[in-house]
Amino acid sequence: MRLLFFDDFKLGVMNGDNVVDVSAVVADIPHLEPHDIMKGLIQRFDEYRSKLEEAAKAVGVPLSSVRVRPPLPRPANIACMAVNYLEGRPEMNPINAFNKSPGAIIGDGDTMVLPDAPAQIFEGEAEMAMVIGKRARNVPAAEAMSYVFGYINFIDGSARGLAPQFYQVKSRETFAPIGPFIVTADEVADPQNLQIKLTVNGQLMQDFNTNDMGYKLPRCIEFITAMHTLEPGDILATGTNHSGLNPFHDGDVVTLEVEGLGKLTVNIKDDLKRTWKRETRGERVKAGLEGFTKQLTGKYAPEA
Repeated sequence: MRLLFFDDFKLGVMNGDNVVDVSAVVADIPHLEPHDIMKGLIQRFDEYRSKLEEAAKAVGVPLSSVRVRPPLPRPANIACMAVNYLEGRPEMNPINAFNKSPGAIIGDGDTMVLPDAPAQIFEGEAEMAMVIGKRARNVPAAEAMSYVFGYINFIDGSARGLAPQFYQVKSRETFAPIGPFIVTADEVADPQNLQIKLTVNGQLMQDFNTNDMGYKLPRCIEFITAMHTLEPGDILATGTNHSGLNPFHDGDVVTLEVEGLGKLTVNIKDDLKRTWKRETRGERVKAGLEGFTKQLTGKYAPEA
């Protein structure tokens, strides 16, 4: 099932390329804001599933005719894995992660705003993210996948060059685009074998597969929940392959498509109209322009 919010945060279920308003089905879920509806639905999904499936048989309206909203407007946690792809290395660096501000969330068709900050460049990392389905604390890897409700497209916006103040790099407003919908776990046969593609103005910039993760999905859940609890509706982003990262500029149209998860498109706005050479991280590495060292031995440490 593909779940989303649209227009004034009506709950929708996708029927082919159309969205069906199923708000009436979940009208009894207590809520003060839209995220409460999605969280409540995730927590009680077994109770609502058959009702949603029946309601979703309606024709609905084309997805292109509505305003798509973030399917998880205000998660309690956005946990992000850092440097989690092998990228040709013979071995992984120690497992690592960081938190991103929930206030950074935007949705399909929204705008990522590049702030007035002295960053070297601004980037957005193409990622597949997991949506947590039940309260998760100290979850062993062997049980981890039972805690996954579904999957979403996720772009990890980054203002490079502001470290060591890492919070400034990752948690700017609009720096966490997600969507357009949540795909429930039962519809993703093998989340560890999904192709991820990111285009900028129609040009393919990132193209890699989740099978290159150094720390697989169960280990990611185990690692994060050993440190803090994840709640239903929280997001765990699983990292990116850095080689295709490229600077974003004012007016860019960025589209992320994780296989089976739809297309997430965001616009880029920079009031300062800054520009950088349009080259990928991999190209900069080859030119010796970044702090990657000893790449062939796997002893380099790209930024998350």
